[in-house]
Amino acid sequence: MTYRWTYRSLEDPDVVPALQEALNDLPSPLARTLALRGVTSFEEARHFFRADRADLHAPLGMADMTTAADRVARALEQGESVLVYGDYDVDGTTASALLTDFLRDRGVDASFFVPDRYDDGYGLCRRGLDVAAERGASLVVALDCGITAHEEAAYARELGLDLIICDHHTPQTTDEGVDLPDAFAVIDPKRPDDDYPFTELTGCGLGFKLAQAVLARRDDDPAAAFDYLDLLAVSTASDIVPLYGENRILMAEGLRALQRTDRPGLRALADAADLDLADVTSTGNIVFTLGPRINAAGRMEHASTAVELLLAADDAEAEPRAAELERLNRERRSVDDATEKAAVEKAERQITARSPHALVLYDEDWHLGVIGIVASSIVERFHKPTIMLTHNGDEVKGSARSIEGINIYDALSDCADVLTQFGGHDHAAGLSLEVDAIEAFRDRFDAAVGERVTPELLTPSITVDAELDLDAIGSIDDRFWAVLQQFGPFGPANATPVFHARDLAVVGRPRTVGSDGSHLKFEVRQRNGDGATFDVIGFGMGEKLSVLQRSQEEGRPLELLFSLEDNTWNGRTTLQLKARDLRLEDD
Repeated sequence: MTYRWTYRSLEDPDVVPALQEALNDLPSPLARTLALRGVTSFEEARHFFRADRADLHAPLGMADMTTAADRVARALEQGESVLVYGDYDVDGTTASALLTDFLRDRGVDASFFVPDRYDDGYGLCRRGLDVAAERGASLVVALDCGITAHEEAAYARELGLDLIICDHHTPQTTDEGVDLPDAFAVIDPKRPDDDYPFTELTGCGLGFKLAQAVLARRDDDPAAAFDYLDLLAVSTASDIVPLYGENRILMAEGLRALQRTDRPGLRALADAADLDLADVTSTGNIVFTLGPRINAAGRMEHASTAVELLLAADDAEAEPRAAELERLNRERRSVDDATEKAAVEKAERQITARSPHALVLYDEDWHLGVIGIVASSIVERFHKPTIMLTHNGDEVKGSARSIEGINIYDALSDCADVLTQFGGHDHAAGLSLEVDAIEAFRDRFDAAVGERVTPELLTPSITVDAELDLDAIGSIDDRFWAVLQQFGPFGPANATPVFHARDLAVVGRPRTVGSDGSHLKFEVRQRNGDGATFDVIGFGMGEKLSVLQRSQEEGRPLELLFSLEDNTWNGRTTLQLKARDLRLEDD
């Protein structure tokens, strides 16, 4: 893959020296990296590095939150039965577990319902509301779904159910303005009429805010809501929401809570995955280990297994459920591999035949539970917005994933008349349509993406934070590394900083490593300096070995894009450069 190297730009370059002065002569590359994250003063830096739960916004400032909290509080006081309605992904299942546990701990007859991906589809469905009525519930709280459920909200009223919607997806709009379902309360920080200061909470985050608000309305200890920070960390990492503002605080606090959690379900799941929770210090540990196993329940069978695991009261209940998720995840990986192989072949044929701006791939036999994962892989491989479609019942359902710079939700909005349903975010969405509409949709979606794509977007880019001389980094005990570590937790809108080093010499013998030789291992130092030599690892960059060999043979300086990480081997910890891309300097 060929990448564009793109320096992130600052509106006011003078903020860098000002930050250096305000922060005790902070190294310039770190000051620039900080400014690129919106930090321009000492007070903003204090908040970025030291923000804690005291800096969270008051939940009752969210539109409809007081109405919702009062209704839940009344259910507690009057002993009503409540149904918590969730979704089948990690965010939805953790949200369901959080609010169900919160209500049960306060004596409420609370049960949960998660739709079946295959029988019910995404979001609020009539069957779930029928189940609420059958269980004698008078209140339904929908988490991570419902913002477009107009017909279902009306049906809830017919059944005599009060419906509270807690969703973080984009509401529908008309020429008259925002079009919200007619529910008892609609909580969504993306409502244009909501003045809440932060719009990017997860569905689980909204469940947490609702719990906070209920405690406040009942004059209970507000700190009780923080008992669920471990679940919130799993949700925030897995749902790929931007890690700034409240999400940054909740993620940092949640990681600490997860490290010491005594929740039997999370501990059993980590044990099954051979993960020591005490070592979970980044979102990556969650995204690649805990998240896929929780998701596997809803992808391969039913997500209720994951909710039951998270609600397990003891190890005897948790361990067999964790083992079941481990089994489902192994099965999911096998199906992933087969589906991706078939999808790559279809994509290559489509690119050859049509030269499309986007890929719309369909196979009636693909597993509905894995097409979202595979769509992400296809995007990474071909760098085109991708929609994977498969048959489900009487219609076709799909998962959409996008590239940076193309809002997939907006592109789908242009095709709304050929879809039966769609919803989602800038980079990911779900949709459904009639099988006879696939070809028309393929053309319409390709045109919609074509109107938004630019030549720059067609080549994937690596965004660079700052230039860095390796001689300025020093040893692992130096201030540079100590400060850089405090930039985390990393994720969307706070990516791991990427640095650019020029005029490098390749030291020793570079080599490929890994069972298939796909990774690159080498050492570098500044050519004209007398500083340290650094180990470099380049995952999936084995084909770049020839570039390093040419650098040595021809005496040509090397340029490197990298991030910094610590590497512990035989009890000794050193700094390691994680290569993102490399090239000969005059190329």
